[in-house]
Amino acid sequence: MATIEDFEKLEIRVGRIVSVDEFPEARKPAWKLEVDFGPEVGSKRSSAQIAHYPREELEGRLVLAVVNFPPRQIGPVRSEVLVLGVPDDQGRVTLLCPDADVPLGGRMY
Repeated sequence: MATIEDFEKLEIRVGRIVSVDEFPEARKPAWKLEVDFGPEVGSKRSSAQIAHYPREELEGRLVLAVVNFPPRQIGPVRSEVLVLGVPDDQGRVTLLCPDADVPLGGRMY
């Protein structure tokens, strides 16, 4: 079992998706995202298998992401954060996001 100390090691923060780019090289349909986490963390890149969301629905959206995992190379993309979501029974990921406007970079506890 995980401990509360294990959980506290994760930095899950609020960011706003500022750009969404196509990722044709991905094995599974995905977008390349740039997410702004405010002045403390800055903007970070991520690859996300959420291609069922149209670009217009993603740009400007608040999301939750783990910002302190080591970067991961996904094809030609260096993914710096893990945007969080939950898959449905068909494997489509629904993004986890605040239901109110909260400050960018706010940490989840």
